[in-house]
Amino acid sequence: MRSVYVSITGFRLNGWRQWPRFWWHTLRSIAQARRAHGNLRVEARIVNGVHHTLTIWVDERAMRAFLVNGAHRDAMKAYRRLGTGRTLGFTADCPPDWEVALQRWIIEGRDV
Repeated sequence: MRSVYVSITGFRLNGWRQWPRFWWHTLRSIAQARRAHGNLRVEARIVNGVHHTLTIWVDERAMRAFLVNGAHRDAMKAYRRLGTGRTLGFTADCPPDWEVALQRWIIEGRDV
C-alpha cells in the first residue's frame, strides 16, 4: 500500500451556547469530507471534552482541496467565534488507529 495523509483536529468549544452552531458546521463538514475526492476515512470522537475529527486521505493535495471549499471553508470562517483548537497533519505508511493518531496530536499538534 502507498502512504496516506492523516489529518487529526481537536476542538474545544467556547461554551455550551456554541454547541448547536458547532454541530451544524461539523455535520456538514463531515458529509463533505465523505464525498470528497481522495478521502479514505472520516471519523469523529469526543475525547476528554475535546471534539476530534480524524480523516485519512490519498495524499495531502486531496486534503487541502477539501480544506478550502464548501462546508469546511464555512466552518473555518466561524472557527474563532466557536472555540479553540489544535491540528496535526502527517504522512504515514498505513492508516493509523485512533490511539496512535491521538498520541501524535497530543505531542505534535499545533494551535490554530
